[in-house]
Amino acid sequence: MAELVTIARPYAEAVFRLAQEANAFDAWSRMLQVAAAVAQDPQMTALIADPNMGAADVTRVFLGVCDTELNEQGKNFVKLLIENDRVQPLPQIAALYEELKRAHQGEVEAMIASAFPLSDAQKQELVAGLEHRFGRKVKATTEVDASLLGGARITVGDVVIDGSVAGQLQKMAFALKS
Repeated sequence: MAELVTIARPYAEAVFRLAQEANAFDAWSRMLQVAAAVAQDPQMTALIADPNMGAADVTRVFLGVCDTELNEQGKNFVKLLIENDRVQPLPQIAALYEELKRAHQGEVEAMIASAFPLSDAQKQELVAGLEHRFGRKVKATTEVDASLLGGARITVGDVVIDGSVAGQLQKMAFALKS
């Protein structure tokens, strides 16, 4: 996985610069999502891996599937990836591009895992607190994780705020052992 991210990063940065120059952030988001979905399709993966298929054939089929979803720059980008045998990291390219886009727009993504479903008011309160703490707009997604027993665990980038009962019990166990 780390290797694919390493390969994907320069491509994502190049696409980000193209999007920034043309102020086409959303258009590139859509194109990368479509291309990543096509690249992950089992039939397309098999076609790309087929040694009897040349780059021109793969390009023709790939772009045929994408049809009108890609503009000329998007098509050229896909052609470049196919020619350089770099289609596999397309999902990572799309994810890294989204990170760059959010950072540019002053937004961070947060994952809120809670032991029980959160009400809209609770989610809004958590998001407001995170926006205050990080000084950025927060785009939050939530999930229910019963193993937390109670409370919540919030992940924002590399920062983890563990206010769960399971996390507190783990801290207590560690303190008792030391």
